[in-house]
Amino acid sequence: MPQDKEQDPDRDPGRDARDPFGWIDEEAAARRRAGLVRALRPRPAASALLDLASNDYLGLARHPAVTAAAADAARLWGAGATGSRLVTGSTGLHAELEAELADFCGFEAALVLASGYAANLAAVTALTARGTLIVSDAANHASLIDGCRLSRAVTAVVPHADPGAAAKVLDGHEGRAVVLTDAVFSVDGDAAPLGRLATVCRDRGAALIVDDAHGLGVLGEGGRGAPYAAGLAGSPDTVVTVTLSKSLGSQGGAVLGPARVIEHLVNTARAFIFDTGLAPAAAGGALAALRLLRREPERAARARAVAASLHERLTAAGLASVRPDAAVVSVRAPSPEAALRWAADCRAGGLAVGCFRPPSVPDGVSRLRLTARADLTEDQIDRAVAVIVASAPAG
Repeated sequence: MPQDKEQDPDRDPGRDARDPFGWIDEEAAARRRAGLVRALRPRPAASALLDLASNDYLGLARHPAVTAAAADAARLWGAGATGSRLVTGSTGLHAELEAELADFCGFEAALVLASGYAANLAAVTALTARGTLIVSDAANHASLIDGCRLSRAVTAVVPHADPGAAAKVLDGHEGRAVVLTDAVFSVDGDAAPLGRLATVCRDRGAALIVDDAHGLGVLGEGGRGAPYAAGLAGSPDTVVTVTLSKSLGSQGGAVLGPARVIEHLVNTARAFIFDTGLAPAAAGGALAALRLLRREPERAARARAVAASLHERLTAAGLASVRPDAAVVSVRAPSPEAALRWAADCRAGGLAVGCFRPPSVPDGVSRLRLTARADLTEDQIDRAVAVIVASAPAG
């Protein structure tokens, strides 16, 4: 017999017991009180705002060669992939893109998926199992965290960018083990100590999985990525995931690594097997962007130089900016509410910036997140710095 209302100590007296989603209103009210409400803001096709919010690090999303290739691919292959990669979703463009990505980054093989998020889920879940030990950096991206949760492996979260902590967890473990890290962390833009992590892994027989979403196109020779810069390209014990939606200005993701690893993913990775393939337009656009980066490798160095300039000028103005290792520049705010107002004031001043608040930030510190683009001019950098400094909150 149902418990009488007066005898249910957990029931909110203001909530209708017949409303199965009444709890959503309570959570929404809590978000409003904490200043953590998020909302979609559709952007126009053309905007007068100076963009320091997107992840278009090399300025290729609207490059004529990239957009033309995407349009040509849609006309030739259709608007969608029409099925999973193992049924009808693989095209000649996918194969070309995989071959050129692997060659550019220095790995034996590559596998293209519908998103960078899916690439991380595929790599983590297919390369682990019950009993596997995953050692995961505390600042890893949500897609890696979700991969750990879905893997059913034992996950040990270690302090940020601490190879010694990873070694302590691995010591004494028998059986399969994987160390999991971002190459460049998306919140503050700092780079992982990949060389030292690789040594820790090799000394203990563990695999290394690196998410290079924010390194490809920015770090390494000609933008070949953080693993390439660390001397890990082609390593038999290293797997790398990348996204096509940042430096390459398109959409999608890929896993790079030894050919036997890629073959294993084709046969076992649920995020690959059961998902519709990447749309041909996205594959065509990413392939054109990759070829353009080969022809214009100076774009990578320019993105890093813009990031360094933003950091130096903002720090000189007294703001708490973290020194960037790639193209992400973080500027800390005193509170979630202050960060939200700061971003709104920047927008009013003609500048689009990212605003990161809990739970998107693992340390609970709100900040503006700026992305340095290779195509920004010195005048645009001056303008951006002036708007950020002028609108900065007190404290």
